[in-house]
Parts: sequence; structure tokens; C-alpha cells
Amino acid sequence: MTDGRRARGEQRRADLVAAAAALVLEAGPAGVSHRAVAARAGASLSATTYYFADLDELLAAAGADLAAAWAAHARATVESADAPPAELLVRAVLPAGDAQHVRGHYAHLVGAGAVPALARAYAAGRADLDAVVAGLGLAWPPEVLVALVDGAAVAALSEGRPVAEHVRAVVSRAL
Repeated sequence: MTDGRRARGEQRRADLVAAAAALVLEAGPAGVSHRAVAARAGASLSATTYYFADLDELLAAAGADLAAAWAAHARATVESADAPPAELLVRAVLPAGDAQHVRGHYAHLVGAGAVPALARAYAAGRADLDAVVAGLGLAWPPEVLVALVDGAAVAALSEGRPVAEHVRAVVSRAL
């Protein structure tokens, strides 16, 4: 395979992964099908089966992409902001975006556990997020701190409260 063909193939595969990741965020894992991914990526249906053995492999790649993006968001937040560690924790763990984006983030996380390939990808990528949170130097283990933010966010979403404001209040009381 020539370098140009290889690069186009790698780009096509990356486009399919990005499309699957976007669908997971928008519609949850159940919204990901070969047909939906192909349509979203502007690719043929056969491209999804050429680059991925099955839907699980595609979901695993999308999950790895999403987990890496979450850790990258956390890392960029911590590296670029000058704020107290508790505020950095909230900004790093909560996804950027409006209320709809935050709701979609937590909805897809809950749905991920029902899809083994996606759950495995998130579990593998979680170490990167935990490493960023550990770097904040707070007294609690990173998985507890992430759970604190996630739990407060889910409570705010389920109760119709402003998410970031509620999470900040809970985190400041806890820490």
C-alpha cells in the first residue's frame, strides 16, 4: 500500500471512530450502528465492516477516543488555569459545553456499562483521567474525587439544578 493510500485509510478509520464517538454522545451506545456511523462519517456502509471486525470493535475504538478526549480536557484545564485545586477539579471532570452537552455526557456514561466493549475502553482510559486528578494534590484518592463530581452532577441533572453551580457547592463542602 502506498503512503498516500495508507494515510487516506487511516483518515477514513479515524473519521469512522469520530462518527461513532459523536453518536455515543448524542444518542448513547444504542444509537451506534454500522449504518448510522457510515452516514455520519459520509462513508459507505461497507467501510465500517472493512475497518472494524464488528460493532464491538467500533464501539471500543469510540470509547477509547472518548476516554482520551475526557482526559485531554482535564489535562488542558489543569495546565491552563490558575484556580484553587477544588475549582480545577470541577472544571477538569465536568465536560465543557452547555447543559445539553453535560446531560449527554452523563447519559452516555451510564449507558456505557451495558456495552462491554465500551465499558472496557472507558475502564482502560480512566487511569489517564485519574492521573490528572491525582496531580491536583487533594487529600482524597482520584477515583473518589471523580465520583464526587460525577455524583453531584447526576444529582443536579436529575433535580433540574444548574450543574456546575451545584457541583462546585458540593465539592467545596466536601473538601
